[in-house]
Amino acid sequence: MTAPILRKLSDLRALTAAWHRDNKTIGVVPTMGALHQGHQSLVEAAKAGADRVIVTIFVNPKQFNNPEDLANYPRTEFEDAEKLDPFQVDAIYVPDPAEIYPQGFATTVSVAGLTDVMEGEFRPGHFDGVATVVAKLFLQTQADRAYFGEKDYQQLMVVRRMARDLDIPIEVVGCPTVREASGLAMSSRNQRLSADGLRVAAEKHHIMRALVQAVQSGAAFDTLAAQADTDLRSAGFTEVEYIQLRCAETLEPLTHADRPARLFVATWVDGVRLIDNLPVSRA
Repeated sequence: MTAPILRKLSDLRALTAAWHRDNKTIGVVPTMGALHQGHQSLVEAAKAGADRVIVTIFVNPKQFNNPEDLANYPRTEFEDAEKLDPFQVDAIYVPDPAEIYPQGFATTVSVAGLTDVMEGEFRPGHFDGVATVVAKLFLQTQADRAYFGEKDYQQLMVVRRMARDLDIPIEVVGCPTVREASGLAMSSRNQRLSADGLRVAAEKHHIMRALVQAVQSGAAFDTLAAQADTDLRSAGFTEVEYIQLRCAETLEPLTHADRPARLFVATWVDGVRLIDNLPVSRA
C-alpha cells in the first residue's frame, strides 16, 4: 500500500479526525526528508507503538542559521516516499510552506535553559526554529506519540520540555542512534561527504568510545577532552566545535561521571558539520 502524500492541513485533519473517531492511536515521525535507516528505525518504532503512523517531511527554514546549509540540505521527497513503501505508513505529510508559516505568521516557541548550550551556542536561533515547527506538527497531526532519535539528544530534550510546558497531550519517545558498520551515526548530512570524508568521520566514534571508557573509569574529563580534541584534529577533522560531558537529564556540565551522563561532540569535515553523542555510565 502506497501512503497518500498530503500537502494541505485540511486534508490531514480530515484523515486524523476519522482515525480518532475510530479510537485509533496516532504516531508521528517528524523529519526533514533525505531518509536513511535511522529514520526507518523511528518508523518501525512508531508502527509498533501506534495504530496509525504519519511521517512528516518538511525542510524547516527557521532552524537553519546558515543560509548555505539550508540551500545544500538534500531534498529527496519522491525517493523518501519509495523508502517508506515497505513500512506501510498511513500518511506522508509534506506541507506546503504556507501550511506551516502562513502570511503574517508571527509566533516563535522558545525553550529557555536547555537551548543555551552546545547546539544553541553554535547555532543561534536553531532551537527556536525546532520548537516552533515541532509544536505546529504536533498540533497539526494531533498525534498521541512522536518518535525522535537520540542522535540529536539535545533536540529530544528540548522537544520533551516544550510539549510538557505547553501541555500538548503527546508522548515524546526517544529511540537509539542507528550507526553505520564503521560506527558513524547515520545522518542525512552524510550524503554530502566524500569517500575520504566518510573515512575521517568514522574515526570520531572510536575516539568518543575511548573517551567514554576513560571517563567511566573515574578520570577527570577536562584532561581527557583536551587529548580527544588533539586526536580528532589528527584524524582529519578541520574543526572541533565542542567536546562536552553533561548530565543526561539536565544537560548540566560535569567534570566527572558522578551521575548518568552523555558525551557530546560536534566537528567539521568536508565542509559538513557532524554531531554525535554517547551515553556515559556512572563511574
